[in-house]
Amino acid sequence: MKLQISVIFLVLAFASCQDNTKKTIAATINSPEINYLIEVADFSKIAKEPNITILDFRKSESYQKEHLEGAINIWRTDLENPSFPYGGMMAPAAQIEKLFSRLGIKNGNTLVIYDDNGLCDSARLWWVLQNYDYTNVKLLHGGIEAWKAHKGSVTKDTIAVLKSDFKLPKNPSMKYTLSKEEMLAAIDQKTIILDTRSVDEYSGKRHKKGAFKGGRIPKSKFVDWANAIDYHGGKKIKPLKELESIYTKHLPSVNDTIFVYCHSGVRSAHTTFVLTQLLQYKNVKNYDGSWIEWSSMNEYPFEKDSITTIIN
Repeated sequence: MKLQISVIFLVLAFASCQDNTKKTIAATINSPEINYLIEVADFSKIAKEPNITILDFRKSESYQKEHLEGAINIWRTDLENPSFPYGGMMAPAAQIEKLFSRLGIKNGNTLVIYDDNGLCDSARLWWVLQNYDYTNVKLLHGGIEAWKAHKGSVTKDTIAVLKSDFKLPKNPSMKYTLSKEEMLAAIDQKTIILDTRSVDEYSGKRHKKGAFKGGRIPKSKFVDWANAIDYHGGKKIKPLKELESIYTKHLPSVNDTIFVYCHSGVRSAHTTFVLTQLLQYKNVKNYDGSWIEWSSMNEYPFEKDSITTIIN
């Protein structure tokens, strides 16, 4: 009898262990805390470590009102290449090295980036650094609002920085970007072209300032970048199951070649992050010039469904 009870106990214990393992795995694959994301609870444990550099990636007026203690402020314009006749293009390596050196960022520092816009802006900086092969980056999930909800302290004070000599890796891979010529060629190929703007921009009903006309790149499929986050709530990224239901109807295979774009390559950088880092798509590139550049090329084809008005 004792032997029988022992066997039953072992079977039940094994089954319980198996069940707990399944729950642990399920919790992991359904959590957005994968790869480059960091939750505020985890960040709070390392926030004051000497190798952590906190980057507030918002406009300066937002930073001046309040920001995380120790945060340094940069904005999109700091990372734009001024040599183009249109805005928004990714800065060259030398410009980033000069900026980061002025801000006192050292090679090997872990950069924790946050914003107040569902990681849309933070993902742009992540994307830029990925192209230059600087991967020691974390995006603060939920941004400054999640931090405050966690009772994290904010301040108006700025910190003094000592200049450094920051260098990006040589011969960068530029693995997540593509040119207008590559996008043009993709129209006649099996490549999936994904427009991540709003539905009014996709239809051509409206376009944002900076673009030369309304419309879309031919053959584009449409998934608004904001569908991936709780846009009207905490602006955190949705669970993986929800992300899968949003994207797999348009992007059936993780091995598909996918070119994404938006107005200036910011919202589409966020989609690039979601697709590659959370949904494990293998061949995704973000068109840096996006609609601003494409719409400036009079000889390039485009489609539209509506008369266009300009939006800010």
